[in-house]
Amino acid sequence: MKITQLRNATIVIQFNQQVILVDPMLAPQGSIPPLKYLTLQHRKNPLVALPKECDAILEKVTHCLITHCQKGHFDHLDRVGITWLREKAIPVYCPVDDVAYLEKKGLKVIPLSTEASNPFFSGSIDLIPCLHGRGLVGKMMAHGYGYVINIPNEPSLYLAGDTLLTDDVRHCIAHHNPDITLIPAGGANMDIGGDIIMGLEDAISMGEITDKVVVANHLEALDHCPVQRDELQHAIHIRQWDDRYHIPADGETLEFETQQFGTTG
Repeated sequence: MKITQLRNATIVIQFNQQVILVDPMLAPQGSIPPLKYLTLQHRKNPLVALPKECDAILEKVTHCLITHCQKGHFDHLDRVGITWLREKAIPVYCPVDDVAYLEKKGLKVIPLSTEASNPFFSGSIDLIPCLHGRGLVGKMMAHGYGYVINIPNEPSLYLAGDTLLTDDVRHCIAHHNPDITLIPAGGANMDIGGDIIMGLEDAISMGEITDKVVVANHLEALDHCPVQRDELQHAIHIRQWDDRYHIPADGETLEFETQQFGTTG
């Protein structure tokens, strides 16, 4: 399995002949308004450009997977991403809650049940509820779902989606025991309310909950995500987790084999 970090929550997962684009935010740097206004410095999003390798990576994509997309969550599916998916006729997997919304955008949609395990290529995919903020700010969010992906002869993968560290997340780790867990670690917050995804503290807690591989993203690409890669890397280093806790740079590819986890997929 290969996981390529493109930007923010946008990644590409490759296993066998399948190349899956997750949560495409493909807009040019600085083309989307800020998410925080009660600050001295207003910065347009995305804060960084897509990596130079992006076009070549996208050319290989066979499918797309969306964690959430309604209520203005452009950082997981923006207009450029929608247009690209439509023009390339890429099949899009999504929770049943998002099917009608995405079909209205002209996309070819494959619904995923939130109540039972779903077939996914030669394996399965299970949906795990996300909590994308609490209180008033939580009511403004589309919470969406994370995904546990099991493919024969590949490491198991848990894409946490945009979520805080919740009992559902803890139960997922305990029940599924994924080989790789990919988390949002940017500590995103709006002008009101608390964090809406994991921040530094939750990201460190994830390294304590699982003794397997953790990959952190959702970093340094949006104006409302304060956590920096170097501060998370420092926290990882002092805990001696460098061999299993990864913070990929935009454009970086991580490669994992089932053998390193002592499993056969």
